[in-house]
Amino acid sequence: MAKILISKENLFHNLELISNHAGSKEKVAVVLKDNAYGHGLLEIAKLASEFGIKKAVVRTLDEALIIKQFFDDILILSQRTFNTYSHTFHIALNSLEDINNLPMGCKVHIKVDTGMHRNGILPKELKEAILGLLKRNIIISGIFTHHRNADCLATDFFWQSSVFRQVKEDVKSICEELSLAIPSFHSCNSSALFRHNNFNEDFARVGIATYGYIENDSTFNLPNLKPVLSLWAKKISSRELKKGQCIGYGATYKVKEDMQVSTYDVGYGDGFLRLNENQDYSTPKGYKILGRVSMDSISLNSSDEEVCIFEDVRELAKLQNTISYEITTTLSKDIKRVVI
Repeated sequence: MAKILISKENLFHNLELISNHAGSKEKVAVVLKDNAYGHGLLEIAKLASEFGIKKAVVRTLDEALIIKQFFDDILILSQRTFNTYSHTFHIALNSLEDINNLPMGCKVHIKVDTGMHRNGILPKELKEAILGLLKRNIIISGIFTHHRNADCLATDFFWQSSVFRQVKEDVKSICEELSLAIPSFHSCNSSALFRHNNFNEDFARVGIATYGYIENDSTFNLPNLKPVLSLWAKKISSRELKKGQCIGYGATYKVKEDMQVSTYDVGYGDGFLRLNENQDYSTPKGYKILGRVSMDSISLNSSDEEVCIFEDVRELAKLQNTISYEITTTLSKDIKRVVI
């Protein structure tokens, strides 16, 4: 069966670089949403906890419930209804309208829209949001935002940082007025964290860098991260093809000389998406994908019993005109993850 190998050594290498840049392990919240970017929610949660990370970020309550034993604090980004709740959970407030959907007495991180224009309340709505939460005995444990362009050499990053600095001052003023504890502040994803030379927020939400990638422009001084995930496939069958015979749907690949071809058990049904057969893709060992990717299989000029399909998704992402995130998060949850 196809499998995904997770390198503990590479993950710990990345977390060490991230923690050092942030200032400590306590200033890192590992982002585990969407099955830990395809790497395996439970597998990465256990490893991050073993490394010493105490904070995590997930998308849903279901994800939080799976990993709650491993972290002191878990921020849930996109849940609007709650049938159960834990004191370790912090819920993201994405709009004023959602205040009444929150459990009484829960902990909340208010998301502020500083320019992404996706989710979050407006800076001018801060006091209204805080007062509305207090009426429901909700604890305001954090204030955060998200950068829209931290990976590019553009002024957006500095402009949003300036807006968020003012948000911090406004929140502190409101908290003093209402005798409230000052919440934690956080704005940085992976790209934004490595734009800072002296990181000074309470923590950073680090997603893609955890897994060995960062999409920042090459002009930045980027860390030496190592990909954590590799995809492997097992041979189904082999055959000898003669010059002129064709392979797969559409007969798009014609054999140029007599050769051995094997079929391997991974395809677009597993999240290894179809390639444009006019573009060549070779595995790390140099085997070429021949013809179209099928739902459950691919053909390679190999006879190996097991083949690594990729160990660094950047080349594949470039061929498919996408980003590393999309390649890894598309991988099926049904593929077995093995920590090595």
